[in-house]
Amino acid sequence: MPQSSPSNEPARVGSTAMEDYLEQIAGLIEEKGYARVVDIAANLEVSQASVTNMVKRLDAEGLVNRERYRGMTLTVRGEEVAAYIRRRHQVLTDFLELFGLDDDTIYSDVEGMEHHISGATLGVFDALVSELSASPEMVTRIRKQLKKS
Repeated sequence: MPQSSPSNEPARVGSTAMEDYLEQIAGLIEEKGYARVVDIAANLEVSQASVTNMVKRLDAEGLVNRERYRGMTLTVRGEEVAAYIRRRHQVLTDFLELFGLDDDTIYSDVEGMEHHISGATLGVFDALVSELSASPEMVTRIRKQLKKS
């Protein structure tokens, strides 16, 4: 599936928690071919009951199809929203990685930013990643400036 431009933002889902669950479900489906409550609970470090409640909400929003005791799949809309969420996460990660930040800092910062960034601003970050990736000498100069601060 071709990646859409980060600024082609689908309608936001109800909460940041819903986005986190969609991101997990999409990742599990990509990795294992399916997503189960037990795996989501383990990855997010929450109870299986919490996952079940959220999956019911996602189902009611038309983002997942769930079959009791079997797992779940994403609807077409769920796939679109999850792809955007994962792309947003990747663009922000790629941007911060350019500057040599450690993985823990990147993860923490991306988790804080990703749910609040607009599609337009994400487009700016995506363009910057593209341009800076093509200009390693500029990245080196910026890294040097950061070390001075």
